[in-house]
Amino acid sequence: MTRSGLDDTIAAIATAPGSAGVGIVRISGPAALDIATQMFLGKRRPDRTPAGRFLFGQLVSAGGEVLDEGLCLVFRAPHSYTGEDVAELQTHGSPAVLARVLSRALELGARAARPGEFTLRAYLAGRLDLTQAEAVLNLVNASTETARRQGALGLSGALTGRVERIAQGVTRTLAAIQALLDYPEEGVPEEDRDLPLGEAESDLTALLDTARAGQAATRGARLALIGKPNAGKSSLLNALLGYERSIVTPIAGTTRDYLEAGLELAGIPVTLVDTAGIRETADTIEAAGVQQALNLAENADLILVLEDGSAAPEPLPLSLPNAGLPNTGRVIRVQTKADLPSVWHDPDALQVSAVTGAGLPELREAVRAALLGQPSRAEAWLTTERQADAARRALAHIQAARTLPDDLAGYELEEALHALAELTGRDVQEDVVDAVFRNFCVGK
Repeated sequence: MTRSGLDDTIAAIATAPGSAGVGIVRISGPAALDIATQMFLGKRRPDRTPAGRFLFGQLVSAGGEVLDEGLCLVFRAPHSYTGEDVAELQTHGSPAVLARVLSRALELGARAARPGEFTLRAYLAGRLDLTQAEAVLNLVNASTETARRQGALGLSGALTGRVERIAQGVTRTLAAIQALLDYPEEGVPEEDRDLPLGEAESDLTALLDTARAGQAATRGARLALIGKPNAGKSSLLNALLGYERSIVTPIAGTTRDYLEAGLELAGIPVTLVDTAGIRETADTIEAAGVQQALNLAENADLILVLEDGSAAPEPLPLSLPNAGLPNTGRVIRVQTKADLPSVWHDPDALQVSAVTGAGLPELREAVRAALLGQPSRAEAWLTTERQADAARRALAHIQAARTLPDDLAGYELEEALHALAELTGRDVQEDVVDAVFRNFCVGK
C-alpha cells in the first residue's frame, strides 16, 4: 500500500457485503464534513454540528432525488478513529442504497478508500500502534471467543504494555552501560546488569511462549489425520464434526483424495484434513494420494496419527520416498476403534471410539494443549509471525548482551530496543506497515 494520497478525503462502505437492516458509509479527511453537508438534508448541517451528535435527515443526489433516509454521525479531529474529521452515514443496509450513497460521496470529491486505509490513518496519527492495528484485524476476522478475547486485549494496549515494560528495563541497563563508558572519570557506580536483563529475558521468553497459541487462535490451525487404510480417519473426522462429512466404508482405499472440514475445537478455528490411507501400492492414483497425504501432514500445524487397535499392529511404511513424519512435537498418536475388542495396546496413544464417543473429550483437550499450551487467558498473546519474529530477535540480542563486555553489550541492547520498537510499530520499515494493512478489508 503506497502512502501517497493520505491527505485526501476518503470514503468506503464500512459494513459487510450483503443485505442488512443498517449499513454505514464512512467518510474521513479534511473535506468529510463538507461532503456530508452537501448530500445530507436535515434540520442541522453536519459541518456546523458538534462532535458526537446524531442527525436525522435525507440523503440526496445531485438533482435532489432522495436516495434514502438515515442518520449522520459527526466526529471531529483529532478525536475520531482516524484522527481526522469523520462523517458516518447510516442508511438501510441494501447493497443498492449503500452503493448509491458511496457513489454520491465520490462525486463530491472523496476518493475510494484502499483496504485498511482508515486504520492506517489511525496508526499514522498515533491513535493506535501497530500491535493495536493488528488487533483490529483480529477482531474483524474473529470466529471464536478466544480470537475475540485476544483481539480485544490487543486493542486495549495490553500487549504494548508488556513490550514497553520489557523495553524500559533494557533502556535503564543500556543507559547505565553508556554512562560508564562515556564518563568513566565521573565515578559512575557500576550496577548489576544481570538482574534487569535476566528479568527482560524471562519476560520475553514468556511472551514468546504465547506465539503459537496466538497464531492458532487468530488464523486457525490445520490438523492432518493420517494412518493406514481403515485406521478410522474418516470416522474420527465425522465424530469430531458431529455429522457425516466423509464417506466411511470397510473397503480399504476408499479415500484417495483429501477432504477438509472446518469446526471450532477447544476455542480454536480448526480445519480437519482427512487424507488417503498410507500404504505401499502399485496403483498410480492411490500412490499419488499417499504422497499427497504425507505432504499435507508436513505442512499441518498438528498431525493425528491413527492406529487401529482392533487389528494387528502394522507400522506405517516409512520406507516410502519422503515419507518421514515431521518432528514429534506436532504429533498426537490416537488408537481408534476402542469400542471393539483390542488386539494390541499403544501406551503412548489416546484410546478413542468414533462410534461411542469414548476418548473424544480427551482428544479435544490434547489438541487444545498442543496448539495453545498453557498461556494465561487473561494475558495478551503474540498473534502474528511479524510480532514473534521481532520478539525472537530482541531476545537473542538480550541473551548475547548478558555474556559480553560493556562496549559490545551496549550494541546488542540497542539492537534489542530496535526489535522491540518494531514489534509495537514505533520503529518499523514502511514495507512492513504496508504488509500489515494489505490484509484489511475496505472500509476498515
